[in-house]
Amino acid sequence: MNVHEFQAKALLKKYGVAVPEGREVTSPEDAAAACRELGGTCVVKAQIHAGGRGKAGGVKVCKSPEEAQAFASEILGKTLVTHQTGPGGRLVQRLLAEAASDIATEFYLGIVLDRATGRPAMMASSEGGMEIEEVAAKTPDKILRASVDPAVGLQPFQCRQLAFGIGIPKESVNKAVKFMMALYKAYIECDGSIAEINPLVLTKQGDVLALDAKMGFDANALYRHKDILDLRDLNEEDDKEVQASKFDLSYIALDGNIGCMVNGAGLAMATMDIIKHFGGEPANFLDVGGGATTEKVTEAFKIILSDANVKGVLVNIFGGIMKCDVIASGVVEAAKQVSLQHPLVVRLEGTNVELGREILDKSGLNIVSATSMSDAAEKIVAAVGAA
Repeated sequence: MNVHEFQAKALLKKYGVAVPEGREVTSPEDAAAACRELGGTCVVKAQIHAGGRGKAGGVKVCKSPEEAQAFASEILGKTLVTHQTGPGGRLVQRLLAEAASDIATEFYLGIVLDRATGRPAMMASSEGGMEIEEVAAKTPDKILRASVDPAVGLQPFQCRQLAFGIGIPKESVNKAVKFMMALYKAYIECDGSIAEINPLVLTKQGDVLALDAKMGFDANALYRHKDILDLRDLNEEDDKEVQASKFDLSYIALDGNIGCMVNGAGLAMATMDIIKHFGGEPANFLDVGGGATTEKVTEAFKIILSDANVKGVLVNIFGGIMKCDVIASGVVEAAKQVSLQHPLVVRLEGTNVELGREILDKSGLNIVSATSMSDAAEKIVAAVGAA
């Protein structure tokens, strides 16, 4: 789960991370009032779950309350398109107005889980304000890393190495160390999946500040953090993904036209791969899990079909914990409820497979059976192509 910049900064501030003074605004009048509170000059930033806002015109330095109000009037309600939003963009519904900083130098700082080592990794670079992926591709030597032993946590000496390594002046190194230690504490205690400060700035006064902040959290750990869960902005998420989360379904919308319903993440990935192999395009990743009920399968089917791009559906189930007859009952029930008109190919294998096939055969619905993954993929790609 991701949060907005103003939410991330408020959370980080509680842990001692230095951030500029600022507040959320939702109207032009709010923006003008916030600018007055901040001394008559402020930076107004669009709040969407995507990077590249500045290049897309979503960030402006406002030198008066009137200018802040005018910019807020212009940007609120506008669809902002950045390299991370895709062509559809994101609707701007809230802003952050914060004090302008007297910037001397910009850096990059981030924490992620390094899956190769199974440990958190703190990364720092002198190339602040740039896309870290671009830095990694063009000048990887400019990214410094500190692997953190989770048993002992991030150590001050590691922070000093990073600070000196990216060129922070010695008189500000202690502030940088304090900043890094606080950021790591927030990342760990909040079950973060990412904590990114880009840019981390050194002011002309020698202070270290988070000029921007991005935080993501492990969705599986949110039951421990109701305060963070309350920050969730459903307007920033795909409607189908929100609906899927209500039924504990793993769903990710894609750009294709073949809906997929599969049990098991590995099988779901393989199903998408084989659809691509035969020239089709998957419309989604959907894992119904190992313990799905008929109701859950029915809802999964409805979510797939709510995508206007879907022209056909492939159901690929290996019945282990999940029994084939349960899937078959769910497919039949969902198809009846939504008056299914699209081509439907079903491949069942495993526990109660004969019973599952019998349920499908007796349903009276136009369901094409498949005997293998390749057979299923070929049939659904052909059916969608002919539709």
